[in-house]
Amino acid sequence: MRGLDEARALFETQGRALLREEFPDWENRVAAGLVGRGSECFGFDDTLSRDHDFEPGFCLWLTDADFDAIGVKLSRAYQRRFGSSAAQKSAMAEQRLGIHRIGDFYQRYTGSPGAPQSWQQWLSLPSYALAEASNGEVWQDGPGVFTAEREAILHGMPEDVRKKKLAARAVEMAQSGQYNYARCLRHGEEGAAMLALADFVRAACGMIYLLNRRHMPYYKWMLRGMDALPLLSDMRPALDYLLTGDNDEGGRETKEGVVEDICTAVIRELRRQELSAGDWDYLEPHAFEIVGRIENQQIRALHIMEG
Repeated sequence: MRGLDEARALFETQGRALLREEFPDWENRVAAGLVGRGSECFGFDDTLSRDHDFEPGFCLWLTDADFDAIGVKLSRAYQRRFGSSAAQKSAMAEQRLGIHRIGDFYQRYTGSPGAPQSWQQWLSLPSYALAEASNGEVWQDGPGVFTAEREAILHGMPEDVRKKKLAARAVEMAQSGQYNYARCLRHGEEGAAMLALADFVRAACGMIYLLNRRHMPYYKWMLRGMDALPLLSDMRPALDYLLTGDNDEGGRETKEGVVEDICTAVIRELRRQELSAGDWDYLEPHAFEIVGRIENQQIRALHIMEG
């Protein structure tokens, strides 16, 4: 059973009873679910995942007023029923399960008590932090406060910020994959060539998530997470191959072709979304065309690779 399913079953069979029996006045004011760090929050866990930093449980989120009223008592009741306080902390001593003040929960991911408050925050926050703040499942949320911030994180990125990030990924893909990979090989720097390919794959994944309007998870899960994307998820085998395929002479030629195939697919989607109208095979000029479509002058004036 996946960790998400196990967490929900535990809440439905025991968590609801805890709220109903000991906190009936707040039963419908508590948001419940499983969101945050950990493969189980993304639905990617398996039996191997349980050898490290895994504990059955769920999260309960409270508004400031409700936390002040019952937070300590509810935390003690949760620990009494579902485990010690030590079991609720990650290897980095961060509380993952149990009772949370809504603002504190989001603060650790966004630096704000909810969704990012400015375009500067949206631009600077790492994608994996936004992914962790909005993954998993929420099973109930009577007041709707937690869910409102969650929806803002999932869907609230300003379009000009998305365009700036897309432009930066396009330049990175062009420089690392279309230019530096083959150039490093001609210099006889095979290690540098592989680093270039790794940078290309990371940038290409970032590009694909942005084209899907999704937040890319931590690098360990960015390829796995592509399987659920509606756009360009079929690029995953090609991206895997760039990292794992042989590097003999034939393999090098094949990898150069795979890089170009991925770039061609990305350019096609950029044109479909009307982010670029250019017909260049090289991605870099597309980046500058994307920036030219940014309305916010401050964002448009930033360095092409910022974002």
